[in-house]
Amino acid sequence: MATHYTISQLAKAAGIPATTVRYYERIRLVVPETRSSGNYRLYGDETLEKLIFIRAAQAIGFTLEDIKSLLATESGRTPTCGSVQKLIEVRLTDIEDKLTDLRHVRKVLKSALVKCQQHKKSDRCHVVTELRAK
Repeated sequence: MATHYTISQLAKAAGIPATTVRYYERIRLVVPETRSSGNYRLYGDETLEKLIFIRAAQAIGFTLEDIKSLLATESGRTPTCGSVQKLIEVRLTDIEDKLTDLRHVRKVLKSALVKCQQHKKSDRCHVVTELRAK
């Protein structure tokens, strides 16, 4: 016999908030399999597996739009390696861009820290003054 979960049971089993399950339902990532006699939405093991997949895919940087593509093509088939490769390349480019930005932020913060250390006995923080001027 198949297991049926309410939203709260499903969320707990997947380790996510129930509001996230409701959001995924609104954007059509998941759909309830049936309804209970009390009209509660019920989900099965397949939906639980899908939620676990979604969490894993998000953890490595895929967006929800990417995940929709990863779950199935319009024909309902699993996507090809070529289409997945394109998604991975786009995400890698995004990560490289973010790393470049973070390196710049680190450089600016290190410079600000040096200024603070040099002027810590001053009445005014030069870093705050510079930030206000921008």
